[in-house]
Amino acid sequence: MIRLNVYKTHPDVSVPDFATKQSACFDLSFSALGKYEYTGYNRQNKTFSRKIRTDGSIHIMPGDRVMVPTGLILDIPEGYSVRVHPRSGLSLKQGLVLANAEGVIDSDYTQELFLLLTNFSENGIDINHGDSLAQGELVEKLTYAIYEIEEKPSQKTDRVGGMGSTGVVI
Repeated sequence: MIRLNVYKTHPDVSVPDFATKQSACFDLSFSALGKYEYTGYNRQNKTFSRKIRTDGSIHIMPGDRVMVPTGLILDIPEGYSVRVHPRSGLSLKQGLVLANAEGVIDSDYTQELFLLLTNFSENGIDINHGDSLAQGELVEKLTYAIYEIEEKPSQKTDRVGGMGSTGVVI
């Protein structure tokens, strides 16, 4: 069995776990422990730093993109990466999504893991210490080479059209 080791930046940070026996991913949560500020960008693309509230919560304004601390440093085995996926319920119900759609953490990254969140709703959103905000997945790296070719690739199927050509017409 492959091990994903985690280091807690504060003794009371929770170690990630799988929600059910058949969960494909482990939960990643906001940790306010030992933290006093968080940073981000607003709708005007201006950087900001805000205080974490004394109750361990932060407020994300509409359009804000923020770096939310997890209190975890991952020790990812060589030949693997961790993929960070959004939580579907959080995205649907609150409009809180990963700013980069999916995070990729390489095995040589040994700093604290932050979740990059964007509030797409029209309302401010409060998140609290311990709230599960994303899902992580250990993924084995495929080894492959990239080659330049001299000729354009030939048609492989009967597909006609480009981007969006196979989708549902509304």
